[in-house]
Formats: sequence, structure tokens, C-alpha cells
Amino acid sequence: MVVTDLFARRATLRRSVRLLSEFRYEQPDPGRFYRALADDTAAMVSDLWHGLRDGSPAGRILLDVGGGPGYFGSAFAAAGVRYIGVEPDASEMHAAGPVVSAESGTFVRASGMALPFADDSVDICLSSNVAEHVARPWQLGNEMLRVTRPGGLVVLSYTVWLGPFGGHEMGFTHYLGGARAAALYARRHGRPAKNNYGSSLFAVSAADGLNWARATGCLVATFPRYHPRWAWWLTSVPVLREFVVSNLVLVLSPR
Repeated sequence: MVVTDLFARRATLRRSVRLLSEFRYEQPDPGRFYRALADDTAAMVSDLWHGLRDGSPAGRILLDVGGGPGYFGSAFAAAGVRYIGVEPDASEMHAAGPVVSAESGTFVRASGMALPFADDSVDICLSSNVAEHVARPWQLGNEMLRVTRPGGLVVLSYTVWLGPFGGHEMGFTHYLGGARAAALYARRHGRPAKNNYGSSLFAVSAADGLNWARATGCLVATFPRYHPRWAWWLTSVPVLREFVVSNLVLVLSPR
């Protein structure tokens, strides 16, 4: 079985439309948005684990790098996965209040650039929409590979800068250039964007991620996260993928 076969059946147009409709709630109702995203992510990772290891991930240890306030922990706990969330920002970790609980998993305040875990210590390592927020995203990726056991699963998913969502709350102004988009946002709102270009948001391309993943020798699959299966071919087209692949998923397995 190809590692993506099971998830490919889930990657329908209906799913894409449903997730796209949830994105509008990210600011006004983050709980609704992140629960939907967490449930979908847990299903995606479970499918990929099934494709890689031909079995359920229940009982396995998953390390979520940049896991935020705990929505993902709740989703993975419901799937029987032993969840460890890593988040460097204390305010982000507690943003959802009671969502974080012992039932959701274990939560550690630490940087994904230097994970406080031993080599080969987890079965699955996930990073969802974090790589574009750090200045050295492939150091993050290397740390994820380091802590994952040989034969385990690493899923690194990130927003492509030139894609339609690359500017995050700055909207399409990122096509004018990151620094200009940040200045326009600050002038319009009287404060810098939370995802501010050059400090908490960086221009990461699809080519950057693919080149890094191939160089590791651990890449087993790649696909656009929110696209239906029939549009996955877009990932293989240089230049075009930078604009139409809004979120790239890199699936790796350490040797």
C-alpha cells in the first residue's frame, strides 16, 4: 500500500469545501475553527500511519511541535494516541483555557528548534502550520526527524508563502512583498499583525520544503493538504505549485 492511499480516499472535494468554509471562523470563533482542523488532522495522520505501518496509531506516542492550546491533543486523545504537545509561547498554550487537560495529553513549553527529547523517542512527529513562523524551518524539520524512531512517521505541513493564504491575516497584500504587507497592516490597524512578516511569519516556498525533504533521504510522500485527490498533481509542477498549493504536506519516515 502506498502511504497516502487511505488518506487519498478522504481527500474529496466535499472535504476541501468544508475546510475552506471553516477558515472564515479562525478569527471570530477560533474554537470552532481549530476543532475542525484538529479533527481533520488527526484523521489525516491516522490514515498516513495506516498506510506506512498497516495498523492503527492507537497507543503510539505522537509529538506535536507547535501544538498550541490543546485542540489537537483532544482530537488525538479521542483516537487513542498518546499526545505530547510542544509550544514555546505560554499565552498561546493557554489561549483556549480548559481545552488543555490531563486527558488531552502532556504539554511542554519548549522550542521546536531544540526539542527537549531524546533521539528516536517518539513514533509520530507532527508539525502543522508552524514552519512558516520560524526563521529556520528546516532546523525544525531536522529536529523532528531526530526524535522520531526509525520506521516512524514525520508529518510536516506548512503554508506556502506565494499561495493564497501565505499572508495569513494580511490577506493578499503579501503579493506586494512581505515588508510592504506588514507595513500596510500596521498602518491600517494601528498594530502589527500577529503573523508579522520578518518576525513571526517568513517566506517559505514549496521548493524549499521539497528540496530539504529529498535531501534527508526520508521523504515518502508529498501532497497539497486541502486539495481534493484529483488536484494533487499540482505539487509536481514547479512555479505553478508555489501559487496554487496553499499548504504543502511533507511525509517522511526516518531510517
